Amino acid sequence: MSKLFLLTGSVTGLLAVAIGAFGAHALRDGFDAYAQGIYETAVHYQMFHTAAVLFVGVLLLWRPELRLAPAGWAFLVGILLFSGSLYVLAVTGTRAWGAVTPFGGLAFLLGWAWLGFIVWRDM
Repeated sequence: MSKLFLLTGSVTGLLAVAIGAFGAHALRDGFDAYAQGIYETAVHYQMFHTAAVLFVGVLLLWRPELRLAPAGWAFLVGILLFSGSLYVLAVTGTRAWGAVTPFGGLAFLLGWAWLGFIVWRDM
């Protein structure tokens, strides 16, 4: 399981850098200030939670018996729903995608709560 989180964390990190650079250079002129802010928020949250996925992977290398997989999956779902919906909203302007974003935020919260619970209980 640690290898899975380390690999997917590497991929989501690579994508965060690539998507961020694309937004900063290729899409800059097509975005208004509102869309630019949404896009930047998506990139930031993706990168922060990529670090969390990698942290879960490293913890699992160190302590494979810990039940940390739910936290890692929650962070990945959060990246997909939170950042993904914000990318689509920023690029298309379709505000309905904003309704998806809170579900990603909830997944982030669940991931952090689970990580904290396991660390508190088992370490």
